[in-house]
Amino acid sequence: MIDEWEIEIPSLSGDKKRKAYVYLPEDYEYSDRRYPVMYMFDGHNLFFDGEATFGKSWGLKDYLDRTNTPLIIAAVECNHEGNSRLSEYSPVDFTFKNGEKIKGRGKKYMDWLVNVFKPYIDENLRTLPDRENTAIGGSSMGGLMTVYALAKYNKYFSKGAALSPSLWVEGGKVPDFIHKSKFGKNTLLYTDYGSKEFANHESQKKVFSETVSVLIQKNVAVCACVVQGGTHSEASWEKRIPFFMNALGFKSDEEI
Repeated sequence: MIDEWEIEIPSLSGDKKRKAYVYLPEDYEYSDRRYPVMYMFDGHNLFFDGEATFGKSWGLKDYLDRTNTPLIIAAVECNHEGNSRLSEYSPVDFTFKNGEKIKGRGKKYMDWLVNVFKPYIDENLRTLPDRENTAIGGSSMGGLMTVYALAKYNKYFSKGAALSPSLWVEGGKVPDFIHKSKFGKNTLLYTDYGSKEFANHESQKKVFSETVSVLIQKNVAVCACVVQGGTHSEASWEKRIPFFMNALGFKSDEEI
């Protein structure tokens, strides 16, 4: 079941509205159990092809229903105005490929998520709100924000899935926020990159491998892979759902 409603993020977009989405397991209404939560970026791309930016979603609801995975997904639509998505989903300032200077407002977004959105979800749904049972995930710029969230908001999130993370924003080097962060105990990250994506940004292969190495040295349990034939697309990310769900420990009731 998917619930949708409109929200505002005043610190980022004033009174302009965007959609929030919550996926609830099929047995949610028929039990009193509590569930872990995964917060995700680009909520409009996760569930419905008709709402996805390029007409193809991750099909995440279909996977979770089919596998009977006891997990709540809470996600918010991105800001579609100009390059606002790039700005909101970056913790650092950077220059886009067209030469435009992008002001990173990722900290403002994460402050809102942990101080407003997460408390709302925990107050209104039967969640397991502790760090151990709270994850975060996304792709592309959302993948970058996932790594940032684990680095800087680790007291809220113990695990994350960063698919095709946009690590290129720091110009080909491991982001400083990773070097400067101390990760909490039992932090787990699934991250990947499609083999056909590496040509999209100079030095992407180098920075991906170096980032994984730094994270491992910081005692993060990293599950990293290069997806043979993988592309920068929702269709490709959909195929990776079983891998990151399994890596993060979100298994079907039959497997628990």
